[in-house]
Amino acid sequence: MSHEGLIVRGLSVARAGREVVRAVDLDVLPGRITALLGPNGAGKSSLVLALAGVLPLLAGTVQCGGTDVTGRRPESVRRSGLAIAPEGHRVLAELTVSDNLRVAASSLPRGKWNEERDRIFSWFPELTGLMNQQAGSLSGGQQQMLALAQTLVGTPRVVVIDELSLGLAPIVVSRLLPTLKDVAASGIGILLIEQFTTVALDLAQDALVMVRGVIRLRQTTEVLQSDPSLIQVAYHLGSGETKLRN
Repeated sequence: MSHEGLIVRGLSVARAGREVVRAVDLDVLPGRITALLGPNGAGKSSLVLALAGVLPLLAGTVQCGGTDVTGRRPESVRRSGLAIAPEGHRVLAELTVSDNLRVAASSLPRGKWNEERDRIFSWFPELTGLMNQQAGSLSGGQQQMLALAQTLVGTPRVVVIDELSLGLAPIVVSRLLPTLKDVAASGIGILLIEQFTTVALDLAQDALVMVRGVIRLRQTTEVLQSDPSLIQVAYHLGSGETKLRN
């Protein structure tokens, strides 16, 4: 299958001499949200770091927008159109919101920033009144908005979001969900790693379940919402764990 999104084939990753991701295949289509579910320690964050070019691959290939980015450095992966929003809404705490966004836009062609800024503010209007505020002084929800805004600068083809809701109040998560739908509607593919299954299934169209580094289930979220036991079975087959966080 060939498309302009993210194509991962046979990806395996080791950490501390132990294989933590094994022979993963996945596709993230343009304009579509794919959720990656799994228990703690399943290998999801290691997969994210490998896609970002931070962790080396044992095996496999990564392609984004028709470009092979296997083994490339993080900055090269980003230039290819694959952007990563890591766990923990990381921002440059000592810099202002404005400077955080300018750093993210530093590789844009001259004169492109004003256009980018308008697009980012259309998704995150709350940031417009915070431009001169230090990023480290923002609330957790505001920092997550800024982290996502940084990731979306430059109109990537695919965005990988690791633990969107981590440490955030439910009302903040509810605010972010329509924005991610708007981002996908603009043609950007999204791979969402999420601890809360209900959040992920409400947002995504496709879902994968990873247990102990292996993809145990692939299905549309429509099917999984109509039969949640499929996820329970995937967890149980992989690790014996049957309790999910809702």
